[in-house]
Amino acid sequence: MFLNCHTYYSLRYGTFSEIELLELAKQYGVTQLVLTDINNTSACLNFIRNAKEYGVTPLVGIDFRNGAKQQFVGIAKNNAGFQELNTFLSEHLHQKKAIPNTAPKFQNAFVMYPLEQVMQLEKTKFETYEFIGISINDLKKLPFTIYKDYNEKLVVQQPVTIRNKKDFNAHRLLRAIDNNTLLSKLSKTEECSESEKMCSETDLAECFQLFPFILENTKQLLNACAIHFSFGADRESQNQRLYLDSEEADFNYLKQLCRQKIHKRYPNPSKKVYARLKTELKTIKALNFVSYFLINYDIISYAKSKGYVHVGRGSGANSVVAYIIGITDVDPIELDLYFERFINPFRKSPPDFDIDFSWKEREDVTEYIFKRFKNVALLAAYNTFKFKAVVRELGKVFGMPKADIDKICTGKFQKPEYDQIGALVIKYGKLIQGFPNYVTVHSCGILILHKPIHYYSATNMPPKGFPTVQFDMIIAEDVGIFKFDILGQRGLAKIKDTLDIIKYNQPHAPEIDITDVEKFKKDPNVNALLKNGKATGAYYVESPAMRGLMCKLQTQDYLGLVAASSIIRPGVSGSGMKQEFIKRHRHPERRKEANAKLLEIMPETYGVMVYQEDVLKVASQFAGLTLGEADVLRRGMSGKFRSRAEFQAVEAKFIANCKAKGYSNTLTQEVWEQIKSFAGYAFAKGHSASYAVESYQSLYLKCYYPLEFMVAVLNNGGGFYSTEHYIHEAKMCNATIKAPCINNSDHPNIIKGTTIYLGFGYLKNLEHYTIKRILTERQLHGLFKSLNNFIDRVAISIEQLTILIRIGAFSFTGIPKSELLWNAIFKVNNTKTKTPQRQLFQPHHKTFNLPKLNSNWLEDAYDQMELLGFPLCDYFDLVSEPFQTHIKAKNMQLYTNQAVLLYGKLVNTRFHRGATGNYMRFCTFVDSEGTYFDTVHFHNTVEKYPINGIGVYACYGNITEEFGFYSVEIIWTQKMALHPDPRLD
Repeated sequence: MFLNCHTYYSLRYGTFSEIELLELAKQYGVTQLVLTDINNTSACLNFIRNAKEYGVTPLVGIDFRNGAKQQFVGIAKNNAGFQELNTFLSEHLHQKKAIPNTAPKFQNAFVMYPLEQVMQLEKTKFETYEFIGISINDLKKLPFTIYKDYNEKLVVQQPVTIRNKKDFNAHRLLRAIDNNTLLSKLSKTEECSESEKMCSETDLAECFQLFPFILENTKQLLNACAIHFSFGADRESQNQRLYLDSEEADFNYLKQLCRQKIHKRYPNPSKKVYARLKTELKTIKALNFVSYFLINYDIISYAKSKGYVHVGRGSGANSVVAYIIGITDVDPIELDLYFERFINPFRKSPPDFDIDFSWKEREDVTEYIFKRFKNVALLAAYNTFKFKAVVRELGKVFGMPKADIDKICTGKFQKPEYDQIGALVIKYGKLIQGFPNYVTVHSCGILILHKPIHYYSATNMPPKGFPTVQFDMIIAEDVGIFKFDILGQRGLAKIKDTLDIIKYNQPHAPEIDITDVEKFKKDPNVNALLKNGKATGAYYVESPAMRGLMCKLQTQDYLGLVAASSIIRPGVSGSGMKQEFIKRHRHPERRKEANAKLLEIMPETYGVMVYQEDVLKVASQFAGLTLGEADVLRRGMSGKFRSRAEFQAVEAKFIANCKAKGYSNTLTQEVWEQIKSFAGYAFAKGHSASYAVESYQSLYLKCYYPLEFMVAVLNNGGGFYSTEHYIHEAKMCNATIKAPCINNSDHPNIIKGTTIYLGFGYLKNLEHYTIKRILTERQLHGLFKSLNNFIDRVAISIEQLTILIRIGAFSFTGIPKSELLWNAIFKVNNTKTKTPQRQLFQPHHKTFNLPKLNSNWLEDAYDQMELLGFPLCDYFDLVSEPFQTHIKAKNMQLYTNQAVLLYGKLVNTRFHRGATGNYMRFCTFVDSEGTYFDTVHFHNTVEKYPINGIGVYACYGNITEEFGFYSVEIIWTQKMALHPDPRLD
């Protein structure tokens, strides 16, 4: 009897989830109801999936509103009706059109107008699918309207929005947040009625006892509706089923591609390769994944035709088919990648292909996909209310002072300190926390479906201009919709930009085949960068943690890097197995301590679980689980299904099987805890191998074209470190760094020979239009000859010109900055001027006799720090205090277990909460020679000797060693004072 139910996906309106709605229905004995969220279908599929468990027949529709004003409710008769409603809503959402007063002629959906609406419209004619909704409150006015005689058109419209007074209060607060108004000023028209609650069918019948025909009409409407989707084990893939015109044609095309391309990957294919290929093709066909492979191949082919660099990763990287046809660049034969991780007969979902493109090219690839395929949309994600954000919103709604809101947000208050309003903010903040705030776009998921997108969901149109469904990844997979992951990353942009920069900076350099990774893997100079931790700027291997790990492992080959890429992840690292892996790697005698069975299963990783495949192998070969049960573990490791009963059942069977095999409880529990530690963090081996391929491409360029590579790194926003540190790294590669120059610089950085001219984009207060004018004028009419020539040719305010002079953009003139500044003040109007028409004759400039005005390097450094954010000189030159006797970082190994003093410029710092709850700090510094050293600050030194921002620090502590990697356990630190700006004396 409830045709108009809301969840909290009626954004900033509803007050509980779709599961809580079902619980409510069960509580009141309601066996049929219609979910109709306001202009939203986010909850529909999950509502349908879970309804059976609560004994509810689920029906769906949409509550069409303009703001809070209800226009009508659409109720889907069937799946086709749901599609109609979604299409209608999507058209209005995309075009930001108001919902009309009356509904269009739906073929497969009912329409219910609230009594208030039909009275306002004075609507007297109704189509067969149109009804008038009567709420319990409406029963008082119905007898006094003309609609009392519309016996066949009246149905129960008792909205369900709240459960109790607390929900109603939360609803009002949400409405106030949505309207950006004080709660006291919230209009009643923006709220639901306090009566919008569910009740039992008996109570409802009692309310409508004078109008039994309304109940009968409602029952008939409900019985005329049915909606069905398959979920879980019963689902079928909803992805595009055919690439060509038949399954046979698709499979023949995939086989043909493999035949054509196999010799490029394997010049002399072995029997092992052919056997693996045959097995994969057979399985891919049996599980109907052929079109999935061909669609990915199509996307990659387009990217290659445009000259785009890509990386194919994910579990699909375990596939020899994917390797042969070029979706990935990881050889599963070489790496002995586990076939069952990639695909097995129990797996319902296709393998993951995460395809990375340059962040500059991803949008073009996305646009191609939308043009190339028919039923395409982006996947959604939900942005939920976080506690601090809710508290701030609620504080504003209640009119609290900002200082009080800040106290609650930061937790810096005692309970007696806050008043009744503060208590309400905390109470309702905790209630609203986790509610969806708005629907956003998934970071990388694209859906390519067999049926129209609106068969499943309405769509939004975000600013990027691609339609986006209203459900998330978890429900998508449950219903058989598997996303294509198209990602953008800066690492690939660095590679492509480096290749372009090499062409213009070293035009005679030999052509580089960046796909020739086999050559890079075997290059001793490239591998030396890994082993010695000199990978700054290279994708995925430049962080202090990776640098330290590779030094400890002495990583100097591809397979070593693949392992390092996985054991750095929190799953392996957090379980303590990272340390154990390093010990067994560095000290072979430690491998004997491994469990014999685990060592037999995972000889390559010394009996330590490192990859997702290892978990599957252990589940199958150690605990005797079937591949189907092991696949449940695989999904559980993603964190998506950990609360599901099937995962708990597999856990119970794992433990029971181990007991039956005679393993000790200690061993069983230890292995199971390792498996659990992988949840949410595990990498497939092929995934790690794909990252390693990209790392080798970056390392090759860093090794042989370091300056061009560092320019590309800087131009793509850097990476793990600050811009200043990448400039330092460029200097370590023998670059000369120049401040932005009006004759040499562009918006990004430019390299000429071994000189890097910083881009105008680094100048924080230099306006975009000023940069555009400079570059356009220079391109059209040549280099600037002097300050006067510049002023004649570029319309610029004195404020903008001052920035250029202070940074040294006119240093080519040889005139001191102070003199240039005085000349500029005399010659430029202090107000911003419009771009003048180009003058026919060169104007005459007055000359001024100025006293000799000199600047020095220290003034330049402070100007650079103000305008760029960092100085171009060595930071150590700025230190005003004398340096005490100290050691250099390169000599740390000579002082193991001794307390020594080092001086270093801070590069990076991060906190870590230890097992006891106390904070530790980890820092990375470079000394005056540019050599890295790392420091550990235990909780007793973290607050006593703080690290306050960039600068040179005296670091006194004990040198410790772990697997040949040296660091400093800090006893004390002190930030060194700098020479003051001489202009402030």
